[in-house]
Amino acid sequence: GLARPVDGAAGAALAAVADRGLDCVAVDIPSGVDGDNGEIRGVTAPALVTVTFFRKKPGHLLLPGRTLCGRCQVADIGIDPEVLDTIAPSAFENGPGLWREALPRPRPESHKYRRGHALVLGGARMTGAARLAAQAARRIGAGLVTIAAPESAWPVYAAGPPGLLVETLEQWPGLVGDSRNTAVLVGPGAGVGPDTRDRALQGAGKALVLDADGLTSFAGDPAALFAALHGGCVLTPHESEFARLFDAVEGDKPARARTAAADSGAIVLLKGADTVVAGPDGTLAINANAPPELATAGSGDVLAGMILGLLAQGMAAFPAACAAAWMHGDAATRFGPGLIAEDLIDTLPSVLGALPGAEG
Repeated sequence: GLARPVDGAAGAALAAVADRGLDCVAVDIPSGVDGDNGEIRGVTAPALVTVTFFRKKPGHLLLPGRTLCGRCQVADIGIDPEVLDTIAPSAFENGPGLWREALPRPRPESHKYRRGHALVLGGARMTGAARLAAQAARRIGAGLVTIAAPESAWPVYAAGPPGLLVETLEQWPGLVGDSRNTAVLVGPGAGVGPDTRDRALQGAGKALVLDADGLTSFAGDPAALFAALHGGCVLTPHESEFARLFDAVEGDKPARARTAAADSGAIVLLKGADTVVAGPDGTLAINANAPPELATAGSGDVLAGMILGLLAQGMAAFPAACAAAWMHGDAATRFGPGLIAEDLIDTLPSVLGALPGAEG
């Protein structure tokens, strides 16, 4: 219920605890941390352990609050879980319980065409970005993945992994118009400009992931993008890209993501160490399992490709974005120090195999 910065005697006591480095156990949430958004109100002291009740609050998961909680323990104090039916929460901690049942799984009668065909727009210079995304889409289960590449860079793409299909960029309109192609990714390494913008709009009739250059290409005219989007689209900005596209949106991270999703009509995955996924209806998932090793070139391209691969298989956009974000973090944690983007792709089978119900 913190509504103002901590000050007075309480503030002085917290400052003394922090300054002296005293061991601290927090009850509910560290004093001075806003439970709604994890922000510090005035002053706080980091805890070794935080014991909270019934369910976590957003402030336990969002930065900087998460780093101040230490080990967060949820204690049962006898609250009946049925009260959730009355409360009807719209914010959740991201985890397999949110999306496991919706995760596509191959069946005995499956073949590659039934597992979806994903399209990736390839760029002329930053060729590695699209290739990472395409490989991630394949690894997470898409039956086929095609990169549409500029003529000048076509040999680079064609010399890549043999399981990738490569077409020339001139084929793009026909590819996005083909009903057999089920999801599209525009952005990684694509280049900023009107060509990328036009190709994104052409792909917006399908399940679309828009990332990186694809987002920045609409910085001067977001309304044109929003008019083309729908609930099967996913935008994956980091903070700078978000600011270019949603410059008038203010508030804490959950509030900004929710507003952006409502304004755009798409799922918004606002990246960071505390990634949040928001739907146009206000539903929010907070991801808290991303290790710092993910701060490496190409990791965002892999995440975009993972979302693409799930969409291509028919998974709905909100759970697909949540599932990809969580598995992205879990893959990085499993691999550990020395991580580069390619390692995320290679570690995905372990992540998928360890999910509850994977054996079925």
